[in-house]
Amino acid sequence: MADGILPWQSDLWQLLAGRQEHAHAYLLHGPAGIGKRALAEQLMALLLCKQPSRDGACGHCKSCQLLAAHTHPDHYILEPEEIDKAIRVDQVRQLVGFVSQTAQLGGRKVVLLEPAEAMNLNASNALLKSLEEPAGNTVLLLISHQPSRLLPTIKSRCVQQSCPLPGRQQSLDWLGDKLADLSTVQREELLTLAAGSPLAALKLHGLGVLEMRVQIVEGVKKLLKQQQSPSQLAEAWNPFSLILLFDWFCEWAHLILRFQMTGDEARLGAADMKKVVQYLAQKSSSAKLLALQDWLLAHRQKVLGKANLNRVLLLEALLVQWASLPGPS
Repeated sequence: MADGILPWQSDLWQLLAGRQEHAHAYLLHGPAGIGKRALAEQLMALLLCKQPSRDGACGHCKSCQLLAAHTHPDHYILEPEEIDKAIRVDQVRQLVGFVSQTAQLGGRKVVLLEPAEAMNLNASNALLKSLEEPAGNTVLLLISHQPSRLLPTIKSRCVQQSCPLPGRQQSLDWLGDKLADLSTVQREELLTLAAGSPLAALKLHGLGVLEMRVQIVEGVKKLLKQQQSPSQLAEAWNPFSLILLFDWFCEWAHLILRFQMTGDEARLGAADMKKVVQYLAQKSSSAKLLALQDWLLAHRQKVLGKANLNRVLLLEALLVQWASLPGPS
């Protein structure tokens, strides 16, 4: 089997690699962090290889060597020009120009597009013709983390392939190989913070998230005990990832609201914030929580959109609202 195929992808890989004929477009979809990109890259290599087998690309032919050197003339990768930005219509038009050309090595042309949901409406419409009738022997590989955001016309022109999710133990075993220096507890914490996605957990480790998480949780507890002010914490948190902070606070607000409604102690999120979630659920009004959740979601979108925000003032505004949760409405 191809070296880049993850253990939980083996059955799907055998299915894809064993096909006698390939569709002109695949939509590989599933949650972020489960290895869809790695699967697509292996499939691209297989489709371009001059001597492929059920195990994958040979790795030795001219095509494989050019692909490894990132100089293969018949492959095309389309992504947003900046992280979390849209794929623009002029980018898709350049892709359409590539699709209309003849393959320079006389075989297939292969396109990898990720994430497909980053295409705006005009970009999606520009791609439709190529998806319906790609020129020559072209295969388009679309990757989507949120297929519900795609136009039905995009989805209907692709073979839709759900990508498998690893089980928790399988993910922990894989992380055990990649992060052997961490304890079992630390790997479990990373996987929980990554919502069960092992590749996302590996990425979070690279960002030093476990150390960051300890500081953030300690800060939240000191804030609620009035041992630190919102402005002090905002300054201390300035170096941290804004989007990660907003993700965590959005999750905590959601957990608090859910606990208020269900009283389910088994679904309180990561262990480090369980007592805080329970405390705020008991002491906060639903109206305050819902208003905070709306504010968090609106400002999270601004952070994703790379709005010109004053980081410290934004964090201070968040922490002022968080500190005011316990108490009268």
